[in-house]
Order: sequence, then C-alpha cells, then structure tokens
Amino acid sequence: MYKNIVSSITLTLLMICLPVAQGSVEDSSTATEVSSENTDALNTLGSFIELRKSLSKEINDISQKIKTAETESEKNDLKEKLVELESELDSATRNLEIIAAGTDISALGETATEDFNFTKELFSLLKPALDEMKEMTSHVRQKSELRDKITRLEERLIVINAAIANIQTLTKASNDENVKQALTSNEERWRKHQSLTQGELQAARLQLEKLATSEISLSEASQNYLKSFFQKRGRYLGEALLVVLAVLIISRLSQRAMVLYIPGFRKKHRSFRLRVIELLHRIITIILVILGPMLVFYIVEDWVLFSLGILLLIGVSLTLRKTLPSYWQQIQLFLNIGSVREGERLLLDGLPWRVDQINIFCMLANPTADLQQRVPISKLVSQKSRPARKDEPWFPSRKGDWVLLNDGVRGKVTGVSPEMVQLIERGGAQITYRTSDFLAATPRNLGTNFRIKETIGISYELQKEATTTIPDILTEYIQTRILKEGYGDQLLNLRVEFERANTSSLDIVVIADFIGELGDLYNRLRRAIQRWCVDACSENDWQIPFQQIVIHAANEQK
Repeated sequence: MYKNIVSSITLTLLMICLPVAQGSVEDSSTATEVSSENTDALNTLGSFIELRKSLSKEINDISQKIKTAETESEKNDLKEKLVELESELDSATRNLEIIAAGTDISALGETATEDFNFTKELFSLLKPALDEMKEMTSHVRQKSELRDKITRLEERLIVINAAIANIQTLTKASNDENVKQALTSNEERWRKHQSLTQGELQAARLQLEKLATSEISLSEASQNYLKSFFQKRGRYLGEALLVVLAVLIISRLSQRAMVLYIPGFRKKHRSFRLRVIELLHRIITIILVILGPMLVFYIVEDWVLFSLGILLLIGVSLTLRKTLPSYWQQIQLFLNIGSVREGERLLLDGLPWRVDQINIFCMLANPTADLQQRVPISKLVSQKSRPARKDEPWFPSRKGDWVLLNDGVRGKVTGVSPEMVQLIERGGAQITYRTSDFLAATPRNLGTNFRIKETIGISYELQKEATTTIPDILTEYIQTRILKEGYGDQLLNLRVEFERANTSSLDIVVIADFIGELGDLYNRLRRAIQRWCVDACSENDWQIPFQQIVIHAANEQK
C-alpha cells in the first residue's frame, strides 16, 4: 500500500521539479503558473508528512510487537516487516527533502565509488562474444553435463541399494519388534529416496538419448552455425566492409592529391617534413580501417561483433608489444633518419647497393651491373649505409665485357643478376656462376684495356746484343707485324725489354697494351706475339735454346 503511495507521490514530484529547475520567468502569466506549482508542491509535502507519520506509527507498533512476541519465527517475520517499513520511511524523507529544496540534492550525498578493475571491465566488454561461444558449444556441454549427472546418480543408486539390502538383512535377523519397526521406517525412507533417484536417472537418460538422436555431425553443425551467424550479421559485416573500402578509397585519393598539390612530394629524395606527412597519412588510414568497422558494430548495437573486434584488437596489441622496437626502427628508416639513408651505399647479400628510395618498399640499385631490386623496409632494419665516393667500384664488370677468371675461364658477360652471372666463351659455350662465386674468382675485366706480357728466350751466344740491339730490332719487327695484321689502331703501347738471365737462356719480354675492343682476342694476341717473336728469331738467326736439363737428359741417353 505504502509503495503505491510513494510511487504516485514521486511521479507528482517529477512533474513539479522539472519546471522548478528551469529558473524564474519575468512576465505575470508565468508568475501565476509558478504560484500554482508552489501550491501543488505544498500539497505534496503535506501528503509526505502524513505518510511519514503513518509509517512512524506503524514502525513503533511493530517494535512493540517484537518485544512481546513469543516465538522466534514470529519475531523474524516482524523484523523483516520492520526493515521494509524503515526503507519506505527513508525514501519518503528523502523525497520530502527534494521537494522542499526544489532541486535534485542527490549529488550532495557522499556515495562510495567502486574501485576500477581493469580485468572486470575488460570481461564485461568481451561478455557478448563469450556468451556467443558459450551458446555455440551449449549442445556439447549439455551432453557432457548429462553424462556426469548420470554417472553421479548411478553411483548414488548403488549406495542406496546397498543401504536397503543391509536394512533388509538386519530386519530379518532382529527379534526385537521396536528395532524391526525402526528399520522398516528407515527402509521406507530409503525406498522413497531410491524411487526419486531412479526417476531422476531415467529422466537424464531420456534427455541424453534425445540429444544424441538430434545430434548432427561437426561439419554440418559448423555450417549451420556459420550460416546462422551470417544470416543474422551479414548485413552488418557488409556495412563494415564498405566502410573499410571507403576509407581505403579516400586514403588513395588523398594521397594522389598530396602528390599533385604538395610541392616536392614526387621528388626522388623528399624532405623530412614530407615524410612525416606521409607517415601520419598512413597511420591515420590504419586507425580508421580498424575503428571504422568497430563504429559500425557500435551503432547497430551488435555487441557480439563488437566484442570479437575487441578480441582482435587485443591480439594485435599483444603482437605489437613484442614487435614495437622493430616498428620504431622502421619508422626511423621511413623518415630517413635511421641507420640506412637515401643516396648512400650498403652491402646486402654480398653485393654493394645504392639506396635510391626509402619507402614501405625500398628501391636499391647497383649502377655498374645495371641491377635493381625492391626490398621491404623491414629487411633494412639490421643494415647500415655510408656515403659513397665517386671512385668506388660497384661491380667488376658490365654486361658485354670480356673477363678472365683466376680459374682460367675467359668469357663475355651476357647476364648479371643478384643471384647469378652468365658468361659465354669463344665458340658459344655458356658458363653460369653464382654471383658470390663469380666475385670470389677475382674476375679480370678485359673490357676496359688489357696488357699482354710474353717472354722469348735466346741463346747466351747473343749476350752482347741481348741488351742493346736485339730489343730494338724485335720492337720494330713486332710493330710492323701488328700493323700488317690490322691491330695497329687498337694498340696502345708496345715495349720490348731484356727481362733476365735464365738458367739456359737470356729472356726478353714483349709488353703490349690493347684497348678493350680486342678483349675477345686475348688468347689469339698472345699466340700471335709468340709467333712474331719466333719469326723474328728465324729471320735474324737468333738461336732459341732448349732447357739445360733437357740437354743433359739427352746426353745421358746417348
């Protein structure tokens, strides 16, 4: 009864307090209305006062009854009623004070604030997703609970049956009527307990059989759940996808606008300010791509998808926590203030590279080998670059150069890649080296200029002329032959000098420098110089001696 009175008075209170809180009005008509409202407020106050008196009187009566109550149960009932009346009295008193004040005074009361619990708040956000997972596995969990229940009931029934059997044995063995009567009464209670347990066990078995009958395969259950999930939330997922696409399209258009309208944005080497602008643009795009679907789920109030989004964000956050130092280094590289900078030189996979551009994907180039490659910025985190001098070599040869390796192979470079170098020999045979092996073979590049040194030995009988006239005669002869055979324009330098006094001959060395165009004729020129030297010896009767050890061996055979 009192609750109904309090509710009606509270409703009147809300109707009165609203215009009171809106402030005073100056015109006379409004003053009349305020006077009427004050009258209503006074009437309501009177009603609350009467209610308080009535509640106080009833509280006093119940307090007296508690003192004179004979049984404990009666006292408890009266105490419960007393607590209820005191709560109603407190409510009436509080509403009376609000009406008298003309405003809400609840803010004046000191209310205890609950301590913030991050785990509790987090689980409250994840509760919809957890409930959805719980519902998805409810069938399996229900079967498991029924099996456990059946096991417990069967164990309980075994104990009950054993108790009944023991009571029957004692009843048969006893001759005392009082004992038999007590045992019989006890047996009836156990029988009733047995019936209840058997009924509960039968019901559990029937439920389990029903669940087993309606059970479907795991794949079908998964398909049904996914079908139901997308039927309920397919529209929301589509809207979230559209939001993501819209963010990506706007991001792309804004990037094009920056390229078109911001001076210097398209330069190969951009300023620090432009790099910061692009970095902020990418970060904002990523944030909007993440928050866009979350905002859609929040607006449509699909708390399951919202909770799943939070779970995804938590997983991403845990991943970022471990990889954050690497991302910070990548940001430094992106801003061109890290250990690798544009325009500098670095060594990667055994090859020197010039850093042409640093971005999400960086462009590296080897100018001599005419190589380019695009690598992710993460691959450069552990690298370091340095300024390159103009005279520093980048690769030992260019495509089309003839090279001579330390294993004796001579060929023309027809293909160069970061992984392999391909050579083609005279005659057309192709040889392929791994780039690292090619560099380890210390290639001698014949494509620039090259020198040939060939030695001819003459007899000790020509000792006087070997250091004077013979080198001049041989120089003139070889010069004539070079011009005659068409190599004169490609000859850079020719010198013939006495080299040394060998064990059985006086050695004269021929030094000829040619331009790189004749690199493919390297061995032919070597043979030609030997041929010209022998021809010069024949024309001038210069004896070419045998090795002394060979002559001794011949004498011994004789």
